[in-house]
Amino acid sequence: MSESSLSSRGGKRVRASQPEPAPARGAKDKRGGDKRDRILAAAVQVFAKNGFYATRVSEVAKAAGVADGTIYLYFKSKDELLVSLFEDRVERLLSTLKRELGTQPDPPAKLRRIIELQLGLLEGERDLAEVLTVTFRQSTKLMKEYAAARFSAYLDSIASVVAEGQESGHFRKDTSPHLVARATWGALDGIALTWALGRADQGGLVRAAAQLADLVLRGLAPSPP
Repeated sequence: MSESSLSSRGGKRVRASQPEPAPARGAKDKRGGDKRDRILAAAVQVFAKNGFYATRVSEVAKAAGVADGTIYLYFKSKDELLVSLFEDRVERLLSTLKRELGTQPDPPAKLRRIIELQLGLLEGERDLAEVLTVTFRQSTKLMKEYAAARFSAYLDSIASVVAEGQESGHFRKDTSPHLVARATWGALDGIALTWALGRADQGGLVRAAAQLADLVLRGLAPSPP
């Protein structure tokens, strides 16, 4: 932490601690981790424990091991911190999907992989699942104003796989790709929500992913001639 601005205390000159300037995104601090990522990870824990509205920024700062003022070097407000958390996780999911889908042999395998990835990435991340499924939707305003673009990009990635499957003959053609995308998302969201608020049993999301993929793919299978 940098130090600046001398002040007087008890007749002695002392330095007042100030938060250090924000490093470039991706830069590593002395503790070996990206400070912005530490703040986001701490926010997940504190939001899940206390609830978003009851959480103070100082509590997130304490959990992240940074000064209160350092939070505001990266995020303008608690609302922006929550939105950034959502965007960060969706961006990671989209990046993983882009990499993984290119390795799949056909649209059914791609759609199955999408389902496996979304639930698989939350396995062992109960706090994150709770924040994404419960906390974030508590603010419709935040979802509409800030998260809509990332959310639409994710739905588009599912819809494009469905459209590809319809073109190749793997999927029935009498269903809207975006309707399938929204229905798939709804199922995934519901599974993650009940898992996070329930026992969050180990391996539960992986098992659910396999079963959900079977259901979706059977529903999309073309009718026999």
